[in-house]
Amino acid sequence: MAGSIPTELGTKPVNQLIRQYAVPGIIAMTASSLYNMVDSIYIGHIADVGSLAISGLAVTFPLMNISAALGTLVGVGAATMISVLLGQKNYQVANKVLSNEVMLNILVGLVFTFFTLLFLDPILRFFGASDNTLPFARDYMFIIALGNVITHLYFGLNSVIRSSGNPKLAMGLTLFTVTSNAILDPIFIFSFGMGIRGAALATVLCQMMALSYTLWYFSDGKKFLHLPRVRKILRVDWRIAKDSLTIGMGPFLMNLASCIVVLFINQQLVRWGGDLALGAYGIVNRLTFLFIMIVMGFNQGMQPIAGYNYGARQYGRVREVYLKTAGWATLVCTLGFIVSEFLSGPAVSIFTSDPALKDLATSGIRKMNIVFPIVGFQMVTTNLFQCLGMVHKSIFLSLSRQLLFLLPCVYILPALMESEDGVWYSFPISDFISALITGILAVGLLRKLARLKDGDDPSVLGSKI
Repeated sequence: MAGSIPTELGTKPVNQLIRQYAVPGIIAMTASSLYNMVDSIYIGHIADVGSLAISGLAVTFPLMNISAALGTLVGVGAATMISVLLGQKNYQVANKVLSNEVMLNILVGLVFTFFTLLFLDPILRFFGASDNTLPFARDYMFIIALGNVITHLYFGLNSVIRSSGNPKLAMGLTLFTVTSNAILDPIFIFSFGMGIRGAALATVLCQMMALSYTLWYFSDGKKFLHLPRVRKILRVDWRIAKDSLTIGMGPFLMNLASCIVVLFINQQLVRWGGDLALGAYGIVNRLTFLFIMIVMGFNQGMQPIAGYNYGARQYGRVREVYLKTAGWATLVCTLGFIVSEFLSGPAVSIFTSDPALKDLATSGIRKMNIVFPIVGFQMVTTNLFQCLGMVHKSIFLSLSRQLLFLLPCVYILPALMESEDGVWYSFPISDFISALITGILAVGLLRKLARLKDGDDPSVLGSKI
């Protein structure tokens, strides 16, 4: 029983595995995106202050990205290690990795909460808050920061559930948080008169309920992957932690880079377009993020399959799952392009009825997502390098679009165009350049995978790359 669940990752046809693992991941990630969108939708319709509240929420994005970055630093690395260890049938070390992840998430979450609450107002000011938007940003982020440990633990352990061969449960827990959040949001925001604070409180409470079940799930000692007694969880194996954090460094830096970029985007939008331009970006970001999260769902489905088969030295299956996942991701992003260019008006109307804000968001999403179809391929390729433990290439691809290309464009183009349009056009330019570089690295990797025979030592692949 202990090895029956993960073994299928190396034996079932890849198409079946993609459906089995990616579909729950897609549903979970889409639900997670809707989870964030629900807050924005309700907040955007708060009487008299909806537009400013949306802008205040947008101010918190960089800080929330930092939190997400720290979560992925711990969670993604642990999930990847567990997938490979299960492929090697090394359950003892896999359980140590799980125990390590819990304690590291607690430590990282507490440090983030402490410094965030200590310097909350200056941080929000730095991220673009004005006198009009600061009260909304502060009210929302204060409660989110208090629940940060809960958030880190929930999302980290949810990834492990998926990687250990139970994607349906991971999906079910995410759907639970989305549904409960959609129910609690209007109650706390409108019925209890809590406004934007109610949205934040609903978010934390829903994650707390899901985390409680997750901890109960991993407390069953009969499972091949389970948590030890509490006193053992409090011990950190720093050798395992180092390996886990190294693998998670790629997505961590990607999220951190996203935080830095969003910070400058916020500042440039406020400078050239004011608070409403920042609110428009908040709406556009939520809509675009929906499609990004679907691609991330495919990535989550690919991760245990690629990780397991790499650990089992079945390189042909690694190559196959990558190519098929990249194809599906491109299709999803093409759909996002169609919505952005032809259905942007109705999509934006979900978030606000303010005519000025609607016009800014509709125009912005059309400019921002001109070359959106190529984004999915780059995301999947970056994820593959991470799954195979090729940290340097994963980090490089994670950073190239954000820091090497997008950030300079965000600074230069608005000044050249003398309007916030320069910010919007920065996205397609950086996407195009980074996709070219990703394509070169992807072709090289595929050629090397094709030359390897199943059963070859994986260090052969590493030495050639």
